[in-house]
This record gives sequence, C-alpha cells and structure tokens, in this order.
Amino acid sequence: MKYYEQIVEQIKKIIELDTNETEWFLSLFEKKTYKKKEWILRSGEVCKYETFVLKGCLKIFYTDQQGTDNTVKFAIENWWALDLQSFETQTPAFYSIQTLEDTITFRISRENHLLLYEKIPKFEKYKRMMYQNAYILLQHRMTQQLFEVAEEKYQHFTDKYPGLELRISQKEIASYLGITPEFLSMLRKKRMEQSIS
Repeated sequence: MKYYEQIVEQIKKIIELDTNETEWFLSLFEKKTYKKKEWILRSGEVCKYETFVLKGCLKIFYTDQQGTDNTVKFAIENWWALDLQSFETQTPAFYSIQTLEDTITFRISRENHLLLYEKIPKFEKYKRMMYQNAYILLQHRMTQQLFEVAEEKYQHFTDKYPGLELRISQKEIASYLGITPEFLSMLRKKRMEQSIS
C-alpha cells in the first residue's frame, strides 16, 4: 500500500471522501522523514503541525523537575501525534515528541488544518471522533496508573501496542509504565516463564 493510501484508508474508517476531496486533502500534507532520536517537537516550542505516522514510532513525553522523562503515549503506524493544547492555541508546548525509530510521516500545519475544516466540514466529524477516542484512552490510562499493578499495566501495554516491545528499548517501555527498567526485566522474565510452563 502506498503511503497516501494508508492515510486515506484511516480517514475513510469514519468519513467518506470523493476523489476531488481526497486529492485536495492530500495536497494539504507534507511528507517528512526522520532518523531515530530526532525531535519533532521540544517542550517550550509551539506545536505547528499535527503528525500522522506512516512508518516508525514516536514517543510523546514530558520531563519532570528531576530531569526524568515520563512517556505518556507512543504513536505507531496510523496514529496521530501532537501537543493538542499547543497546536490549538499556538502557545508553548508542555510535551516533547521524539522518534524512537527511523520514521516516515505526513504532517499538516495549523493553517491547513483550519482550511480543511472550512472546505470539507465533515472533517470536523473525523476530528471529533479522533479526539473522543483519544480522551477515552487517556481516561483508561489514568485509571490504570492509579489502580493497576505493574503486571496489569504491562499487559495493557502489549494489548494496546502489539509487537512494540520488540521494537523499542526496555527503558522507553518502563518510562511509559512508570516503573524501573530492572523491574520491567523481571516482569518480562516472569511472563516468559509462565508461557513456557
């Protein structure tokens, strides 16, 4: 599947586009590639683009006062990434976004994003559904962080991001789960032993 077909298929899960709408929609995006560990957004910068991942993996995180990175989300193939508040208000971002693999993206500027709503109003339905789903996932994640033990958190991680544990480091996964890499290593070893027995 070509990259432009990939994003169109994702959109068409929620709204229908005719040929002219599809071509115009695609014309608003810029294809951009990144090497592993490249920055897409740094905390304090203004988020000027919404990014769709075609291939690769991004992490969305914040750095606390102790200098520790705290990952709140991974964006893998067919996921969107941005600092929503910064993007919508054009104010400095709280979150940073960085690649964890060589990554290929389509990105749309704030200006083109607004133009899209103006010219094809049904995209507001797509965005509403996208933000609604993101909010539901955020609620689930908050509940997991508060009430679940590490084993349950790791199970939810592998369910949500199948195969990602083979692509990124234990350090990144541990940051997402809120545990140490050493404890994560123990969890993975335990799961492996359980699957064998």
